[in-house]
Amino acid sequence: MPGTEPPTAERRAHADYTGGVYGSMLAASVVVGAGTLGSFPRLELVLLLLLTGLVFWIAHVHALLFGERLARRRPDRQAVLHVCREEWPIVKAAVPPAAAVAVSPLLGLGLQGAVWFALAVAVAGQVGWSAAAARRAGATWRLMAVSASVNLVLGLVIVSCKLWLKR
Repeated sequence: MPGTEPPTAERRAHADYTGGVYGSMLAASVVVGAGTLGSFPRLELVLLLLLTGLVFWIAHVHALLFGERLARRRPDRQAVLHVCREEWPIVKAAVPPAAAVAVSPLLGLGLQGAVWFALAVAVAGQVGWSAAAARRAGATWRLMAVSASVNLVLGLVIVSCKLWLKR
């Protein structure tokens, strides 16, 4: 059936980068939206980042398996595992910001410093994933710079939201 054959390496790489960019943006949004945390704010933020990434991964897997892509055919075990692997970068992208929060006490950062550190790591991940995607696609250096710049601007919009919400 058209559209259900296993993807090429190029398609898998595209999915990896797309999930990485999306997951990094999601992580940045979680950091901004975390608001007031309870008695163990660092642990709660680490868990919130990882669990949100996991929930969005599940949502993407579900959408791909039961959406338009496989609506005409019952997904088999191989298709389910393939989609799970393809969308895993969404979860992977949450790990560096979560790690930033976890190691922040070792760097002498208070809670607000940890939040800003995690946000910077998430935005850097977003820019890095997009630049890597452009490079993998064979883009020129100029197009790579444009892709990275667009993602930097999107990340800065998220940072601006945090600054605006602090007022």
